[in-house]
Amino acid sequence: METREVVRCEFCGIVQYRTSNSLCRRCHKPLDFEEPVVFTPQLVENNSGTAAEAGLHVAGQVREIRRQRHLSQRQLAGRMQVPRTYISKIENGKAVPTLGSLERLAAALEVEVGKLVCDARGRREEEVTAIFSDPFLAEVAELLPHLDSLKRTLFMGAVRDAATGRRRTA
Repeated sequence: METREVVRCEFCGIVQYRTSNSLCRRCHKPLDFEEPVVFTPQLVENNSGTAAEAGLHVAGQVREIRRQRHLSQRQLAGRMQVPRTYISKIENGKAVPTLGSLERLAAALEVEVGKLVCDARGRREEEVTAIFSDPFLAEVAELLPHLDSLKRTLFMGAVRDAATGRRRTA
């Protein structure tokens, strides 16, 4: 004999058997309700950011990593045991995942939680590191502070001309 879990919806109060998608039959809200984590600028370590921007960053990271792993939203939802629509809402910035959901997302995507919530400053540091890994650009970056504005303008013009194949006439 199969046993079915009986749950109470924390939103509308209806007592019901757990549905296959874990949504309430009456109000269609999640039966496994968790208090949402509100991302504050202090948590994100970016004083110019807002909670909405933090949520959008998480959304972009989830989508990007999911696509890198060649997973559909349905496959990711299956790994997390949540409705596919929940993954869609996260990726579209319409739902900010709870801390518990972030942990399950990270496990399902096989990444650290920090990879999902790294802020713009972290991405910028990665980009700067990538740029300075090129020996030519690292050498140019060391020399730029020693140039006045006129020499910088001439340097940029020469680089632009070299890149586009134009010749300068004096």
